[in-house]
Amino acid sequence: MNGFSTKISRRKLALLASLLTAAVSVTACGAPGSDQESPEKSAAPVSTDLGTEPVTLDLYAETGFPLVKALADEFTAQHPNVKFNVREDQFTVIVENAPRVLASDNAPDIIRLPTMADLVKDGLLKNLDPYFTAYGWDKFPASQLVQLRVAEGGGLRGSGSLYGMGLGYSVTGVFYNKKLAERVGMTQPPASIAEFENLLAKAKTAGVQPIMQFNKNTAGINFPHQALQNQFGDPAQIADWIFQKPGATFDTPAALKATQTIQRWAQAGYFPKDANALDYTAMMGQFQKGNGLFMFNGDWESGNLDKSMSGDVGFFLFPTESGSGNHVAMSAPNTFGVGAKAKHPDAAAFFLNWVHTNAKAREISVTVGGSHPGGPSSLAVPAVAEGSVLAQTLKASQQLGAENGAVDFTANATGGIFAAAITPEMQKLVAGQQTPEGYVKAVQAEYQKELSR
Repeated sequence: MNGFSTKISRRKLALLASLLTAAVSVTACGAPGSDQESPEKSAAPVSTDLGTEPVTLDLYAETGFPLVKALADEFTAQHPNVKFNVREDQFTVIVENAPRVLASDNAPDIIRLPTMADLVKDGLLKNLDPYFTAYGWDKFPASQLVQLRVAEGGGLRGSGSLYGMGLGYSVTGVFYNKKLAERVGMTQPPASIAEFENLLAKAKTAGVQPIMQFNKNTAGINFPHQALQNQFGDPAQIADWIFQKPGATFDTPAALKATQTIQRWAQAGYFPKDANALDYTAMMGQFQKGNGLFMFNGDWESGNLDKSMSGDVGFFLFPTESGSGNHVAMSAPNTFGVGAKAKHPDAAAFFLNWVHTNAKAREISVTVGGSHPGGPSSLAVPAVAEGSVLAQTLKASQQLGAENGAVDFTANATGGIFAAAITPEMQKLVAGQQTPEGYVKAVQAEYQKELSR
């Protein structure tokens, strides 16, 4: 998120498509709101006609993900009257800026959404229910859109009206350097957390950087933290907390055990010494140079790694604690919404529909984004080369769906939790300035503070 050979058969791809689309974005506790296939009715008129008049769509996206620009360029190639003004920022900057940017007179037409509940509560996102009806998005598996629904008034996520769409539907796991894996005696992906930790120790002894992970601007070490948390307890508790279910808490034995493990890994030197000074781009550069046995990341890097490390990199879902049972992994749409003050909402919705249904767009979502393209179950997944990392991440996504093990990212629990608590507290933890007990309590305290506003 191990190997295929040179081309996946069309029959297998058709099966892959049906399994993946049905499974993408289903939380480990099931799909809250997945029975809500019919949107709330809205009297607002919308148009599905793009027209021929010149349009410039303002698009606010996350730095470091080439998929957005690739899709925008292809859309303009097919529809020359539409141009894009793409602005990019680090994820934490978008988290902080989104309310202000969406409230401004120059609000973007399309924006990468850090989270939706608060933005919906403040009336800053456009309700997409009319487009759901106009474009027939009821043909999409309901589970695919469940994380993108928010109850009336900005309440619980997972039910209510639709406020976002995915530009790719991602799965996360562990990339590994095959040459370094051979050097430390890894012949197959670890089946349990104990086996994974044994490989970390072997790598350290062999002078190999065990995990290449960033932690500077955003808490990249939250990836392994949640991977551990997912396995140490009931993922339904995590989903409840992310969806802001009453009584849900981050201060659980599973979260504490995960934090203690991260502290132990940091003390053992399993993360880079300068992790808190390493940003995402630098991490990717180091891993591609061969510095790091493992890297926790998402399938959006599959195409990039197939080019930069062709044949030298593999991928697996993070193992279970016991070595048996179902896998659990962070999996979510690369979520984008339409601003309530968007100047061209119809064109923005046309683009979001096109991303899911156009053959070339779906191909770009797979080959550039490395993710399942989503959309109607009847549409096949574009062909990929067997043996590629991309084939491995798609296979992992298929497995995760079959095991019903997808859960959202803890960073998406509230609008400010990632920037205000998870990132600074994780940085202090790996620097030895925070305790595991202090970490989980600080994250929960910020969560409660934000929900009480």
